[in-house]
Amino acid sequence: IARLRNETFYSFEDLKAAVAKKLYGFNHESFQKREGSRYDAYLDEKPFLHPLPSVPYEIATWVYGRKVNIDYHVVFEYNRYSCPYQYARKSVDLKVTDSTVEIYSGSARIATHNRFPAGRRNQYSTHPEDMPDKFKFSPWDDIRIKNWARSIGDYTAQAIDRIFEGVPIKEQGYNPALAVLRLSNKYSEARLEAACEFAITSGIKKPRYHHLNSILASNQDEIYAERKKADAKGHSQMGYLRGSSYYGGGRDDQ
Repeated sequence: IARLRNETFYSFEDLKAAVAKKLYGFNHESFQKREGSRYDAYLDEKPFLHPLPSVPYEIATWVYGRKVNIDYHVVFEYNRYSCPYQYARKSVDLKVTDSTVEIYSGSARIATHNRFPAGRRNQYSTHPEDMPDKFKFSPWDDIRIKNWARSIGDYTAQAIDRIFEGVPIKEQGYNPALAVLRLSNKYSEARLEAACEFAITSGIKKPRYHHLNSILASNQDEIYAERKKADAKGHSQMGYLRGSSYYGGGRDDQ
């Protein structure tokens, strides 16, 4: 550029052409104390050069010791990212940038995902190749989970069915369904069934753990069950009322 300081250019194209000409001469000019030129040195080193990364460098944050769920997904910021099913129940590390979530087991990268935008929740990013093949045994599957639900009651079974109906891949329903069913260990099967009935009859289309746990923790299921008993008892005590006309033709209001 210094060699052009006394020249005047009236367009950017003319300037670029002049710079290219001077640069060519500079690179092909022989060294003073060794053989060759800068261009010759470039040709010698060219076979060892690597292409630039396909994406710009991004600052990354590491998240260590995340547990892989039984559905082979890792939770990060309320969203779920898959990794190979062999890592279910194991701990992995996450390398997170503004655009990607990379999953590592030790020093090995086992999965890469596009990161969900801020504000998105309960989304799944699932690679088909991460899923187990149909011959792979899983300690939990949808059939076993649904059988457990049916053993508790019809409304619990309905709640679990609705969870599975709301996910594109059945494995994505395992954790939400099991979270609901395990409430029976804390509160009893009868109370869970009552809570599911209360939720469904109250208009909650897809009861989830947070719905049912709130109902159980506040004893709304017990209040609902007592009200049902009282209503049923009231109806049975009322019996059938017949007017006087049934017995003798008199008026009912006499």
